[in-house]
Amino acid sequence: MDIVTQGLLGASLAQCIANRELRAATTVGFIAGLLPDADTLIRSSSDPLLFLEFHRHFTHSLVFIPFGAALAAVLLWPVVRKRLRVVELYAFAFAGYALAGVLDACTSYGTALLWPFSHEPVAWNIVAIVDPVFSLTLLVGLIAGVWRRTNRPARIATTVAGCYLLLAAWQHQRVEDSARALAETRGHAVERLIVKPTTGNIVLWRSLYVHEGSLYADGIRQGLWGESSIYPGENAPLIDINTMDAAIASRFRTEDLARFSRFSDHLLVAHPARSGFVGDARFAMLPTSLQPLWGIEATPEDPGTLSFVVDRELDAHGRTEFLRMLKGGP
Repeated sequence: MDIVTQGLLGASLAQCIANRELRAATTVGFIAGLLPDADTLIRSSSDPLLFLEFHRHFTHSLVFIPFGAALAAVLLWPVVRKRLRVVELYAFAFAGYALAGVLDACTSYGTALLWPFSHEPVAWNIVAIVDPVFSLTLLVGLIAGVWRRTNRPARIATTVAGCYLLLAAWQHQRVEDSARALAETRGHAVERLIVKPTTGNIVLWRSLYVHEGSLYADGIRQGLWGESSIYPGENAPLIDINTMDAAIASRFRTEDLARFSRFSDHLLVAHPARSGFVGDARFAMLPTSLQPLWGIEATPEDPGTLSFVVDRELDAHGRTEFLRMLKGGP
């Protein structure tokens, strides 16, 4: 999830096991929870795809937790050595670091949770990268715990946040059933299906399924009770790097497309309005859209040279559409 929420979860878990020095434990847990995302510093000006390959990589794996916690403890020792024993410091750092990768695996981005035994990214698609309900639950528990000098609020808040993730997983299953039923009404055989929540909620979801080489995007609103609402969206041909159009192939090096395809979970589409832009179809500003949120773009003056482009623009009409679907409007 977002880096602030990672820190909040780390601080909450550290506070849960603290019997004294709650403020020090909270600080250690918060910093330890941020540390896995230091992998974003691994980048190269000559290779715009390098940071994509290393973000949420080995620093987020389960195997790396003891080492990440040790690194956090070493970094924080000069700051807290007068307040915490070494064993306490490491315990709080371990608690803060431990679930960073697991929380990221709950999103859609993809996390190398099982590295080095498996290089396949894990993405459970049950919660958005930014979810205020989850984050604020942890924040309230932390503040209450520090204020009242007890770890009970953090334990309650962490339990509630965990139950929220279970609710999100239940929602995910319900939306997946609705997406399969939608494809069936169209006479489509679903070759692959992904459903993921839109930003900040677990009510409005983005459905993506593959049928005969094309990708179909739809919005599905699933309240906590009642029937789902379907918002039909766009469809576009998937880009297969083995059989892609010559016009696209001529703009990019094969190895660059292969690397970006792995990052994008092999869901590549051409940008509908930008020639030479190949995007990650998993993410868009609207659940019904196949205009990618980010992608790689070829440099016209220098074929083979590319840049990583992020396009988060959402105009007033787009915002109105999003709110309409979120509220369940017609």
